[in-house]
Amino acid sequence: MLAHYYQEPDIQDIADYIGDSLGLAQQAATTDAQVIVFAGVHFMAETAKILNPDKLVLLPDLAAGCSLADSCPPEAFAAFKAQHPEHVVVSYINCTAEIKAMSDIICTSSNAVKLVNQIPAGQPIIFAPDRNLGRYVMQQTGRELLLWDGSCIVHETFSERKLVELKVANPTAEIIAHPECEPAVLQHADFIGSTTALLKHSQSSPKEAFIVVTEAGIIHQMEKAMPQKRFIPAPPLNQCACNECPHMRLNTLEKLYWAMRRRSPEITLPPHIQQAALKPIQKMLDMSKI
Repeated sequence: MLAHYYQEPDIQDIADYIGDSLGLAQQAATTDAQVIVFAGVHFMAETAKILNPDKLVLLPDLAAGCSLADSCPPEAFAAFKAQHPEHVVVSYINCTAEIKAMSDIICTSSNAVKLVNQIPAGQPIIFAPDRNLGRYVMQQTGRELLLWDGSCIVHETFSERKLVELKVANPTAEIIAHPECEPAVLQHADFIGSTTALLKHSQSSPKEAFIVVTEAGIIHQMEKAMPQKRFIPAPPLNQCACNECPHMRLNTLEKLYWAMRRRSPEITLPPHIQQAALKPIQKMLDMSKI
């Protein structure tokens, strides 16, 4: 059972492995289990299936999608790619299997900067689908990227004004943020990184309080690892629980139980998509070792 940090706490607590997209992909690539139950969203379970075509991969709720993946329709992206045939396509793992199949390299927020830095300097690059992560990678690498205009509904909803107010009210707290956030929010961050990087940083930092600017599910692991520290979820633009991913939260313990008992719902993909998408995922895993 694989679970993402953004799952509800009860699911996190019973997972065999919990991590971010890179860790989950690496775990899926090496497991000897014949059945993988993926407590996450659709593109994550698809990635596990691509890496394990002969294994049974289950997703407790097939409706657990991703707003970022939805922001990059395959037909529109194919036309966009055709307009720039000289570009290498680097796609964030938060995309559909069809987009992965059209990509040259897959990346995650953990390794995007590292992977782009390995591409020859003169090679033009398309980066999809997250424009905010793309901007961050441009800033960190000094490379010019052609960005697809996609975003995550959770990470684009954080309020800069409310974040500043929260910092004023908690002046000793460190602001830690995910690079999918809008630039106006990231400019206030003391540390920017993937969910795993945020967790590790909060463990190593001498600070006793943190304002966490990403999906609030990660706070469960932070509080378990560091009960003596204080973790404050960054506020969204309005009074909703918009800092919780509605797609991630479609998975429940009950659905997880029935998925394991019934061995369904199963993730299936057309063989040609599966084979084409495996190449850029494998390239990511190989380049991450360098």
